[in-house]
Amino acid sequence: MARIEVAMPQMGESIAEGTVSRWLKRVGDEVARDEPILEISTDKVDAEIPSPAAGVLAEIVVEEGATVDVGSTLAYIETEKVAAAAGAAPSPQQPEQAPAAEPAAPQAPPTRVEAAERVEVAPDGDGRAETAEDRLRRRSTPVVRRIAAEHAVDLSEVPGTGQGGRVTKQDILSFIESRQTAPAAAPAPSPKRPAGAGEVISADEFWETFYGQVRHPEYSPRDRDRVEPMNRMRRLTAMHMVLAKRIAPHVHSVIEIDFTALDRVRARNRAAWDAQGVKVSYTALVCWAVARVLREFPVVNATISGDNVIYRGSVNLGVAVDLNPGLIVPVIRDADELTVVGIARRITDLASRARDRKLKPDEVQGATFSVTNPGVLGTVVGMPIIPEGTAAILGTGAVQKKPVVIEVDGTDVIAVRKRALFSLGYDHRLIDGADAARFLARLKDVLETLPEDVA
Repeated sequence: MARIEVAMPQMGESIAEGTVSRWLKRVGDEVARDEPILEISTDKVDAEIPSPAAGVLAEIVVEEGATVDVGSTLAYIETEKVAAAAGAAPSPQQPEQAPAAEPAAPQAPPTRVEAAERVEVAPDGDGRAETAEDRLRRRSTPVVRRIAAEHAVDLSEVPGTGQGGRVTKQDILSFIESRQTAPAAAPAPSPKRPAGAGEVISADEFWETFYGQVRHPEYSPRDRDRVEPMNRMRRLTAMHMVLAKRIAPHVHSVIEIDFTALDRVRARNRAAWDAQGVKVSYTALVCWAVARVLREFPVVNATISGDNVIYRGSVNLGVAVDLNPGLIVPVIRDADELTVVGIARRITDLASRARDRKLKPDEVQGATFSVTNPGVLGTVVGMPIIPEGTAAILGTGAVQKKPVVIEVDGTDVIAVRKRALFSLGYDHRLIDGADAARFLARLKDVLETLPEDVA
């Protein structure tokens, strides 16, 4: 029987861990491919996780109530079909059970592409063959590495209780707590000098750390200050915002949009839309226009990957939703293929389920471009941060009545118009200022000349 890994999925750009809420299947139960087998919960999403293959639930690695990192093994499915496809490959040994809060890493070769991230190389570079125990001991999740970096801990000093000496999340937290309570604890290294700074690390390790770990500077509280630990949502958001700024050199361009045409379209179609049970907001009309303009500017819908540029084949719009507190960005897939009514329905549905924490994992990932609307709270213009894995984000400002100069029959007159400032944040490695200007100018033209029968 071949064993297929069921792993904790990535449930959004700012999610690094999740909690097993409930197992829907028991060991020995038969499962069909894509049949839900457990429920997981995060700060932003509650979702059912489907089986990656048809077979039998052979082992549950993480019990209900345990919190584990993205990519951690949750269970194993045994399937004859995969065994036949694998040929005569030897059956892997059953992994040893680790503490519930941090599941053991399986010895079987990973069956998912994401598992490649778990492979690490020996840091000394002296050609010495690294043993399996060495690899397991150094192996750690992004959360464990982040905690170690924030507290200036050398992971080689932490006793690991995971399989083969693997350092788990509980191991690192216990180590930090014991060090803080020790009477003669050694002083922590300077924040500017990471633990083990005397060691020579490879370029790959340096960039993995730079793009994967964040350590915030610490300040002494003053009189009457109140100190509270960040909750998990805020901590993860802070980390991802820092990483996003490290990766992309941000530039912002701003343009002013006249909303006369949008108001005319909404007034003409309101009765028909109400009859369909749909409220078409400014945001829906803007997203409809953005999706079509992105087809004309593939570079804005692209991303840099190493020394390559990936031009995305789909237009997947991430639309920011305020959870108060917190923020989540559900994704409208293939937005360029939807009508205005279709986009309005998606926005309403996704925003409602986001606030009820009922989004599915694939509904909060895969965006190729994002739209955020700080203007709904009165902000005149914002300079948003570009989400990782994309090249641009549009921020829409407050719609305000303004006196403006317009031309009527060849004569300049002052009139009152609804207008708003739109800002485009873009990755200057890929998008030049002229590209951004052309994109915004085209978006302005589409929005200001909307036909009344827009579909």
